[in-house]
Amino acid sequence: MAKKTIISVRNLVKNYGSFQAVKDISFEVYEGEIFGLLGRNGAGKSTTLEIIETLREKTSGEVLVDGLNLDKDSGEIKKIIGVQLQTSGYYPGLNLLQLIELFSGLYNREVAAMELLESVNLKEKAKSKFKDLSGGQKQRFSVATTLINQPRIIFLDEPTTGLDPQARRSLWELIKDIRQRGTTVIITTHYMDEAEYLCDRIAIMDAGKIKSLDTPDKMIDDLVATGFERPKQVKQANLEDVFIHLTGHSLKEE
Repeated sequence: MAKKTIISVRNLVKNYGSFQAVKDISFEVYEGEIFGLLGRNGAGKSTTLEIIETLREKTSGEVLVDGLNLDKDSGEIKKIIGVQLQTSGYYPGLNLLQLIELFSGLYNREVAAMELLESVNLKEKAKSKFKDLSGGQKQRFSVATTLINQPRIIFLDEPTTGLDPQARRSLWELIKDIRQRGTTVIITTHYMDEAEYLCDRIAIMDAGKIKSLDTPDKMIDDLVATGFERPKQVKQANLEDVFIHLTGHSLKEE
């Protein structure tokens, strides 16, 4: 069965004066996949996402989100996407339940707040303030807020930066669960292991251009086919696996 395109980007350009941050890129995202944008700082990945999210003006090109044209239907696009907020977006005096109720009011949506917290393993923290959460809990709550308007697509910009290994893996499982429920996920990350584990397809960006777009397996196979070999033998586990094995088998963060 043919995959349905939910995001179509054609000849996208973003200039800041004489500097071209995004250089005529084109790609598609399929419904129900986890799609990764990888690149160093300044590669253009966050700018690309912010344009699709209606947060930044493009210079030229065409963007369609679930058939809606960014130029004509940005208001409608906002209704079907979820964007991860920066931590500064949370009122310090409110607990997690109150924050969800506040956001659901802003979205004009009825939301079962406790169910939403339970889905991100934060039910026990319902009466806690955001500032009192651990780093991993803050990130899981941040992801929960992207789900309040029951979006078709969510955007996560480097969601695991700064997390310890166990919190990172816990968030990976949450992202996979969200995709299982039928939501399309667009993610940016610096971590190659994260992209390899999570993403169905990835686009590697450098200096404003897409260098390659394919499944992680296909990219790795293509590299091996060139005769590339790692300088030392790959082991069956890595140091992160050792850390998690020694400090706790469960990926559900306390």
